[in-house]
Amino acid sequence: MHNRITRRELADGREIIYVDEPGAPERHAVDPRPVEERVHAGEIRWDALVADWVAVASHRQNRTFMPPKDECPLCPAGLGSMPSEIPERDYQVVVFENRFPSYSIGAEGADAPDPAGVFGTRPAAGRCEVVCFTSDHEASFKDLPVERVRTVIDTWANRTRELGARPEVEQVFCFENRGKEIGVTLPHPHGQIYAYPYLPARSAQLLDAARRHHERTGRLLGADILAAERADGSRVVLSGTHWTAYVPFAARWPVEVHLAPHRDVPDLDALDDAERDELAAVYRDLLGRLDRYHVDEHGAPVRLPYISAWQQAPAKTGRDVSRLHLQLVSVLRGPGKLKFLAGSESGVGGWVNDVAPERAAARLREVAP
Repeated sequence: MHNRITRRELADGREIIYVDEPGAPERHAVDPRPVEERVHAGEIRWDALVADWVAVASHRQNRTFMPPKDECPLCPAGLGSMPSEIPERDYQVVVFENRFPSYSIGAEGADAPDPAGVFGTRPAAGRCEVVCFTSDHEASFKDLPVERVRTVIDTWANRTRELGARPEVEQVFCFENRGKEIGVTLPHPHGQIYAYPYLPARSAQLLDAARRHHERTGRLLGADILAAERADGSRVVLSGTHWTAYVPFAARWPVEVHLAPHRDVPDLDALDDAERDELAAVYRDLLGRLDRYHVDEHGAPVRLPYISAWQQAPAKTGRDVSRLHLQLVSVLRGPGKLKFLAGSESGVGGWVNDVAPERAAARLREVAP
């Protein structure tokens, strides 16, 4: 399947990319909003205490927060009382630069390294993109037809390749936040892609562990973990020809599932057609199970808030030891009960999980379609 890619420009100069399946109409709509000054990212600051960077993006305080449906900026043009970010009257999959970016190519922060290694700053160069999965405001990712899920997968892969090739980008992160409990500010089904100018802390931690394992064994850590989980079987949720989903042995969240390819690949762009086809079906299946995981006092399923995070190889380094996997997590440990990152987790990073991984895996198997 060959999707049609159409690149246009919004009124303030941001790029918008339409991704259409065969037979979709051409995209010619012009952004009717008046030309306005584009908002750029600011700076990243060096946190010497933990040797990591923090983006300072005070302009994001003004971003749209939980608007009513008729003011949704992600619905197609003409469906609401407010101007849309998407000028077309309908769409399939759309990617556009975030109006309130944490990172952008024209970042205005100071490039001021500190010789003492304490107060260094850099421009927050990079890119933040919004990915709209569907024009249907009431839908969810799990409701998409398999063909549309495949289109989204191809979009993630293409954006990973294109953004990762930019000289300032060190990590490309595709993710979806769903649910107000996660902190979602727009309920319309969408995800995001962040292209970072440095390797974020978790990415750096994953790479360090992968390198040490490879130096010690000559094998990929991700492959060894997948093989061990499949051999044990007690935490495996589902397994196909190309993919296996499992609850990790040391899961940190009350609901946490990893989805890994059977073949060693560094990122989404490296997946072949057969792997992408099966991923579309398996991922949709998995999201459906999450929405049946909890039930309320009347036995009705509880819509699960979640973070879906694609852990990919860094763009420029460590690609020979890194291995793609998806990490799906939820803060909901029970109906109406949230997992808070309180004293131990937030203070020292000492995680405590109230749910045994084997129990979580058994429940996810039980709610198969």
